[in-house]
Amino acid sequence: MEVHASLSRGSVFLAGETIECLVTFRNPCTESDSSQHETNGDLVENLAWASAQIHCQCSVDEIKVKFPASSSVSQEELATASQETSFIPSRGEKGHVVLSTEPKILFCDLKLRPGESKTYIYKEIIPSNAPPSYRGQNVKYVYKVTIGTQRVNAVIKLLRIPLKVLVFPGLPDVHFQSAGEEVQVAPSNPFLEVEKKESYLELVLQVLENITARRKPSVYNVTNQDGKVVKFCLVKSAFRLGEDIIGTLDFSEGTVPCVQFLVTLQSEEEVQPECSRGSKALVSTVSYTKHHEFCLHLQHTHMLLPIPLTITPSFSSDIVSLKWKLHFEFVTTNTSFPELLVPSDPSDSVTLQGPESLDVQTMVWDLPIKIFPTHPVQVANGIQSTSHSSISIT
Repeated sequence: MEVHASLSRGSVFLAGETIECLVTFRNPCTESDSSQHETNGDLVENLAWASAQIHCQCSVDEIKVKFPASSSVSQEELATASQETSFIPSRGEKGHVVLSTEPKILFCDLKLRPGESKTYIYKEIIPSNAPPSYRGQNVKYVYKVTIGTQRVNAVIKLLRIPLKVLVFPGLPDVHFQSAGEEVQVAPSNPFLEVEKKESYLELVLQVLENITARRKPSVYNVTNQDGKVVKFCLVKSAFRLGEDIIGTLDFSEGTVPCVQFLVTLQSEEEVQPECSRGSKALVSTVSYTKHHEFCLHLQHTHMLLPIPLTITPSFSSDIVSLKWKLHFEFVTTNTSFPELLVPSDPSDSVTLQGPESLDVQTMVWDLPIKIFPTHPVQVANGIQSTSHSSISIT
């Protein structure tokens, strides 16, 4: 017996969405075997039952992190929830089960003749309060759809498909306010067709567009103990996965010469204080895209940092929180430079000989930003993931 499972829309979903998985059971006997069917009844494949379920495993660095017992679903609870089939989808998996949907039975007592197949559709809503898929330094959240099936008097066989779940923190409140702002009063017309209600994903994407499309430029004057270094302007502070972070730097009003600067997109993973085994806060910083530029004698320039589709947007759970920031490093100097002469004749050239050494100092500055999810299909197209899996039951 062959079992094939496939996610119809890919393997990336938003929390609150409904996933749809097609599960096909097939008896792969050949035609020569089928011709002997009348004399050999063993060619009819028989399965006692099949169930499907979504579960999330959380694994932590046990040396640094204490896993809260209240966040885990015990094996006994899982067995009780699926006692009709003894189906425990997390059996053999590492970590703690922090989320497990109710198991759904696909069938009981399925018989397939040689070459015959049967397809079932498994639908389930990912809880809106679920944690996101995340592979951090100290904490990991991993999602899977597990299909279990069993022959009579045989062991249970499990088929798993990995999922990537994106989370939009604070969506209910934001959606309520957004919906209230966009209410339009229109006279009812009995001759007009009733418009189809928008799907959950469409509503979320509308709210997401409203938040990340608001262009409210923020201007920051970056200074050190010697004076003003640069004026930095960020077009917006809320971004989606796959977007570019664009900012401008104005050195024309600076009183401290800046030799070069580096901007890095960084994540900051902080384990909740009650889950940390140490006395100090457990914070891990990871760098991603960077922009580096030499800027001595520049008046204006800009920076551009692409946001990878593979990262996890900002979130907070009872174990860990993830925040994002722009980390700036400005290399400044107190060395005086001769004035840069501009030739009156454009055909003439001027050569500036830089000093052999500079007395420099580096100043750092962190600017918090918010990163939100984007359309799940866009994320699925940008990462290497599989949306189907198969097993053979002998």
